[in-house]
Amino acid sequence: MRKSAPANKTPVRKSRSKKKKSFFKSAPFLIGAFLILLILAVGYHYREALAYYFSFKSRHEKNRSEEDKLTSLRNYQVMIEHEDLVIGFDVSEYQGDIDWTKTDTIEQTFPLGFVFVRATAGKNYTDLKFKKNWLAAKRENITRGAYHYYRPDENSLEQAELFIKNVKLHRGDLPPVLDIEKVPEGQSVDSLKKGLKRWLERIEKHYKVTPIIYCGESYYCDFLEKEFSHYNLWIANYNFFVEEIDPRWEFWQFTEKGTIPGIKGPVDLNIFNGDMDMLDELKIKK
Repeated sequence: MRKSAPANKTPVRKSRSKKKKSFFKSAPFLIGAFLILLILAVGYHYREALAYYFSFKSRHEKNRSEEDKLTSLRNYQVMIEHEDLVIGFDVSEYQGDIDWTKTDTIEQTFPLGFVFVRATAGKNYTDLKFKKNWLAAKRENITRGAYHYYRPDENSLEQAELFIKNVKLHRGDLPPVLDIEKVPEGQSVDSLKKGLKRWLERIEKHYKVTPIIYCGESYYCDFLEKEFSHYNLWIANYNFFVEEIDPRWEFWQFTEKGTIPGIKGPVDLNIFNGDMDMLDELKIKK
């Protein structure tokens, strides 16, 4: 007797739970592998800076935060990548008394070729250390430049006259610098631009040389780029991931946490977008 054929059964779909479980089991491994590769890649990129750090810096930075240690690595990496350019710094009264006999190199590795010294601020303030720093830089044969910290809500021509009164530029000095960092509180941005132009024009007429503009990159892009692009730029950008100087920048202030022998505490470090011959071309010729 024939057996009757079994009744058709609805096929059962295979559950995806096993696949999901398999994925979640392997996820930690994949993430771990990715992190290891990332660490290796970063380590390779900073290999010279790390070698420098562990051979010298680590003996002097035991009490520094991890953030400061990373900053040191980044600073060293930037200087390595620009060792064919000229490295410099800038100072004001906030650096206190400086031993200028020691400010020739950074860690006996990177020569320091120039310094910008704050001279004045606003319409009535002269930096307390300007005269001392200005003369010391000349004595130590460091190419020097003077800058004015501009206060947006104060008369621009009075600010220019204060700078002229205090700063005597000579052959071999760098052009004067206008440092603008803040937006006005009591006037419009258009009024600010008019004031900046008056300061720049008055300074250029007096010294017979085109001034340099210093500001942060975002400040320049937001307020100055359209009308002031014909000036040489000194741009501040401390972004950890920015390691190359922009071709449009004459100077790049790449950190405010540098270390220089002879200076207590942090100091701004800068790179000139050229070699010493090009820096000589920028100097005042009169």
